[in-house]
Amino acid sequence: MSRLVIASNNPGKLREFTALLASFGMDAIAQRELGIADAEEPHMTFIENALTKARHASAASGLPALADDSGLCVDALGGDPGVRSARYADASSPHADRQSQDDRNNARLIAALAEHTDRSAHYVCALVLMRGAADPEPIVAMGSWAGQIIDAPRGANGFGYDPYFWLPDMGMTAAELDFDTKNRISHRGLALRRLSEQLAAQWADLK
Repeated sequence: MSRLVIASNNPGKLREFTALLASFGMDAIAQRELGIADAEEPHMTFIENALTKARHASAASGLPALADDSGLCVDALGGDPGVRSARYADASSPHADRQSQDDRNNARLIAALAEHTDRSAHYVCALVLMRGAADPEPIVAMGSWAGQIIDAPRGANGFGYDPYFWLPDMGMTAAELDFDTKNRISHRGLALRRLSEQLAAQWADLK
């Protein structure tokens, strides 16, 4: 299994996944290059949405598929935006103009936190790898990344909520991290390392 489809059309995620997967000798192709549209994400959990996206991409491509469902969970907001992170401000068109969608999502987040002093939050990533659309034993891995939400954006290297996601131990936001550092410590990087450990254990059966 050296070639797989990434079940995402998010440019930021594609950059991160392509770089991370290259180190494992995997040739990753974005689903949009195969004419595959985004899957619906109707579920209330990250894992269910990731499973749906991986199954959709694998069925459409005939290839193994890797999908993630990621989001920001803010304690003071009861876990919101959560699985609705990409469409927090506008559920009707989360992918039409990603930068403006990010801007609207962040504006809504900061407004929602205006009366809260607790700014603790964490990113979540659920990763699913399916060998085929009917795979009864998909490989699943989770990652989490703790931080805080600040009121003013800092940095230009990330996407989504990264400019507002403050890392106290590092004294900077996720958007101020260089690409390699972010891949090493982020929720997505952690989930992919855990996925790779499972892949290594099962590699002979997967080839």
